[in-house]
Amino acid sequence: MTADTLAALAAVIVTWVLARRLEARALRQLLLLAASYLFYGVWGGWFLAVLIASSVLNFYLGGLIRRRRTAGALWIGIACNLLLLGLFKYLPALAQTAALGASEADLVRRIAMPLGISFWTFQALSYLFDVYRGEELNPSLVEFCLYMAFWPTVLSGPVCRLPQMLPQLREAPGFRHEDVVAGTTRIIQGLIMKFALAEILAVGLAPGEGVVGGFDDVQGGWGALDVWLLAIGFGFQLFFDFAGYSHLVIGTALVFGVRLQENFNRPYLALTPAIFWTRWHMSLSFWIRDYVFLPLATLRRGRAWVYLVLVFAMTLFGLWHAPKATFVLWGCYQGFLLVLHRLGQQAKARLAPGRPAFAGGFLSWAGTFAAISLGWVLFRANDLGQALAMLGALFSPAAYSRLALPHSFYVLVPAVTIGYFAYEAVRAVLARWREEERGRANVPAVRLVAVELCQLLRARAWWWLAPVCFAALAVTLIRLLEQSAAVSPFMYTLF
Repeated sequence: MTADTLAALAAVIVTWVLARRLEARALRQLLLLAASYLFYGVWGGWFLAVLIASSVLNFYLGGLIRRRRTAGALWIGIACNLLLLGLFKYLPALAQTAALGASEADLVRRIAMPLGISFWTFQALSYLFDVYRGEELNPSLVEFCLYMAFWPTVLSGPVCRLPQMLPQLREAPGFRHEDVVAGTTRIIQGLIMKFALAEILAVGLAPGEGVVGGFDDVQGGWGALDVWLLAIGFGFQLFFDFAGYSHLVIGTALVFGVRLQENFNRPYLALTPAIFWTRWHMSLSFWIRDYVFLPLATLRRGRAWVYLVLVFAMTLFGLWHAPKATFVLWGCYQGFLLVLHRLGQQAKARLAPGRPAFAGGFLSWAGTFAAISLGWVLFRANDLGQALAMLGALFSPAAYSRLALPHSFYVLVPAVTIGYFAYEAVRAVLARWREEERGRANVPAVRLVAVELCQLLRARAWWWLAPVCFAALAVTLIRLLEQSAAVSPFMYTLF
């Protein structure tokens, strides 16, 4: 499997390099589509068949909606996509709770969910919604299939939209120096986040001493400090894993001249839950906002209706991950957080407290960080009973003196957390210093030389960063495919 995957990846990269230089658009797009299908087909021929069927179906559904822009035609498209998604993603889980015969249960268990089906199904739905709204979208069948199967995003997003992707898929820009530099930098950043930071939090300094062991190996008896650190640790593990993957995808696409939507924007620096959800999994958050929350919120007037829709949209966000009670409650919890934030903003406007801006900002950030982190217990817990037991420890005074995790865990999570915030602080200071130096008229010679040297190194970085990056990527792929399956290679391929 290792050799096949690496060979397919190499073939995809070579095909894209050659295809981007072709002037004939139709031939170029066919080669790009073949490369994307080759990449996805390595993970399973049956998966590829489902992806192709979904792509062709939605292409013709879009044509139907374009000809007959009615709610009925749109609902036919929505139903087809939800039925396909439900068959692979929700039916096996729901069947476990139903009384089925032995043959039926065995048949359901054999249903394997195609990788990335949640992501490319949402891409198909966004196309149908945009056509229904009157967007001028006229993709060919090959262009639409390429949009659905675009190889960097087909496994775990970001969730793309056709109005942004179609013009880029029709161009042949070649390789731009700025894109190669920026894309390579993003790839290296993603490798560090995904294969170093996320894995050390998951596994720990020794096997079983990380977040995975804290949730899966400890059978009850968590102390309150354990719950806080597991919640924070898993939140950062998920962030490094998925944000790192997003950097890999966005950087790879950028090297080939395709710009994708950002997926993470320093969410743990958010001062409110509302800001957090404009920075975390942004492609899906904005999808829920644009195609679920806003259409429903405009159906009726009144704050109560808006709050109800807000909770419903976030509950749908949780259900999108899996049909489990913990995910549904996590989404509902996030919805109530957003409602409480809006109520707090209204109270703040009426009371107009005289708290200093810095103190108010810090308290707002601390409250948001704590509330979001506690929500990760619901997201990660193996079942509802475990989630309730862990959250219940927070309300037991005796639990604050009880420790159930390995001693190294109490060092690992605070060290990674503090290190991340220190890195963001240093980066902000350096960025501000660079802007100030550029704007000054009289800059000391030494500092001016330092600024120019940094610019020169950055401008020439692609000569040495690109080979290092792709060598590191090959090594990490080999390691990834040979390692134990105890830790998921990409956490969001599970959804």
